[in-house]
Amino acid sequence: MNVLVTGATGFVGSHVVDALLEQGHTVHYIARSTSNLRWLQGKDVTRVDGSLFDVASLHQAVSGMDVIIHVAGLTAAKNEEEFRRGNFEATRNLIDAVRAYNPSLRRFVHISSLAVVGPSGSVETPVDEYSPLHPITAYGRTKKLAEDVVREASDIPFTIVRPPAVYGPRDEAVLTFFQTVSKGLATYIGFGHKSVSLVHVRDLARGIVLAAFHENAVGQTYFISSDEFYTWPQIATLTGAVMGKRRLISLRLPHFAVLGIAGIVGTLGKFAGKPPVLDFEKGRDLIQPYWICSTQKARQEIGYRQEVSLHEGISETVEWYRSQRWL
Repeated sequence: MNVLVTGATGFVGSHVVDALLEQGHTVHYIARSTSNLRWLQGKDVTRVDGSLFDVASLHQAVSGMDVIIHVAGLTAAKNEEEFRRGNFEATRNLIDAVRAYNPSLRRFVHISSLAVVGPSGSVETPVDEYSPLHPITAYGRTKKLAEDVVREASDIPFTIVRPPAVYGPRDEAVLTFFQTVSKGLATYIGFGHKSVSLVHVRDLARGIVLAAFHENAVGQTYFISSDEFYTWPQIATLTGAVMGKRRLISLRLPHFAVLGIAGIVGTLGKFAGKPPVLDFEKGRDLIQPYWICSTQKARQEIGYRQEVSLHEGISETVEWYRSQRWL
């Protein structure tokens, strides 16, 4: 089929492109000529010159497409208004373009986030697709607004995918964690138990494409994640072993220190050119004990399964980082 991918030049989007090409689909993507196309070079994909904020360019982008997979969005911003523009307004523009120029679209797949639901109350109660939505950050709130726009478009067959934290080759967001472990140091937030859901980017891309073409997925929302939950000591120990670091020095930061540092970094970051990697809201995110979600619905309805184990995923990521001399 003809598939349009937004955010295709980024980490997750480029892997979605790979998964689509493996299945023989014809892939288009939206980007300006000045965009960094490093992850798409040499691939049989077609660029549509445009932007999610240039409504005229969306006419050409959406016309003739069978499926649109909307990966693009902001994960870092200086304030809530920037998040709102990048997550909510961009999605609204794309939905409006589909209504105007491609009303017979077969599927609109929106990539959301676990942040829309918020953290879980305990390790025994991971959130699922029926959990009430309690986002605790501007990112989560604006991704929720984007979901609302998609659901309100009842005339467009849609599917929503909510990943948790994503890792794998091409990712820069968690690179700092790997760099820290490579130096023999494991930094943990707080002193209590914390559990997280993670998804390797190849599992996520495969799950997104699976949801995009499965007839059961129309009008549905799915968590595409690891089937098991992990602890940060477990992740750090395994990462250290893969890197040949038999012993790691553990450093635990109390929650008040994390929030204090995050607040200072966030304030200073507002005066920088790029959005801060860490701010007070991100600090609130980091101190939550349970960022975990259930994949039961995705397994039952569309046949999703985690295929990349934590060991395999970390090994592949470390090897890729080293090949790029990022480590």
